[in-house]
Amino acid sequence: MKCPFCGTPSTQVTDTRENDEGDIVRRRRRCLHCDKRFTTYERIELKMPQVVKRNGSRSEYDSEKLMASMKLALRKRPVTVDSVEAAVSRIEEKLLSLGEREVPTEKLGELVMRELKRLDKIAYIRFASVYRNFEDAEEFSEVIREVTRPRAPTRSKT
Repeated sequence: MKCPFCGTPSTQVTDTRENDEGDIVRRRRRCLHCDKRFTTYERIELKMPQVVKRNGSRSEYDSEKLMASMKLALRKRPVTVDSVEAAVSRIEEKLLSLGEREVPTEKLGELVMRELKRLDKIAYIRFASVYRNFEDAEEFSEVIREVTRPRAPTRSKT
């Protein structure tokens, strides 16, 4: 770490502390050349992957755009903003856990559909009808059957 006063690259850490949440580290440093002291902060920097569109173009991930598309599907549905924000957070966590530099829109769309299916079946159908670009009524009917199909009971482990 360069000294901000004299520019010398040799500094010494004299004290290290984490904040209460544990996501920021504060370090007190001393320059070995001019003996001045200064503080640095370390934060985790997570970079979201770029989104690769169907036409091959790339764009930066935009959480506001994702939130807007989910809100559009959820329009006039009984789902709270907090629930939508939590769903967006889960999608972002999944994208980060993939560890990829790029993610195709198809993968992002599948993650959105999974979250919408958990939040609201009607919103899921709305989003799927646009995202999957249905060619006929049968494809639309299949999605409706998918969400109305009773789930198989899970056996408990005893």
